Amino acid sequence: MEIAIQPTPNPNALKFILERDVIAEGKVSFKTPQDCKDVPLAASLFDLRGVDQIHFFQNVITVSKFSFEDWDSLEPAVQTCIESFIDDHNPSFKLHDPESDRRANLSPELRQIEEILDKRIRPGLQGDGGDLAVKDFKDNVLIVKYQGACGTCPSSTTGTLEAIRSILRDEFSPEIEVYLAPEI
Repeated sequence: MEIAIQPTPNPNALKFILERDVIAEGKVSFKTPQDCKDVPLAASLFDLRGVDQIHFFQNVITVSKFSFEDWDSLEPAVQTCIESFIDDHNPSFKLHDPESDRRANLSPELRQIEEILDKRIRPGLQGDGGDLAVKDFKDNVLIVKYQGACGTCPSSTTGTLEAIRSILRDEFSPEIEVYLAPEI
């Protein structure tokens, strides 16, 4: 199987692009080995020294590493791991998706914000191996959290966040403020 490897704007994340889907619908980020205990492909990637988090989207696996680890040894190990587990991987795996529950009950304002993010922001983030989740919206303040490669990308707290704020001010409300959710 051919696996294309692409850099992301985050020096600690690489995209591994496969010839077939790794997730049948949606996206998922795994931040701990416990998050993916029922997804052997992802669990096996966490067994590699230096892997910080894993993001599945369509036919892409984005692997983020701890900054102390170098790609020279980790990149071939990730590729070998994917090649070893992909034949038995089921892209239709099901995890509880709190996002679909959340989206079913959105206010009209938040629904409009999500539509803008889906159309203008998420495609670029997903193209770079990451994504964005809305955590809260109240009193014209939007709290977001990055996923995948975006979570540890140096530009995500400056340029990317400012671009999100600017687009939402143009297309939703000039008074909206956008902040990152604190890490817990």
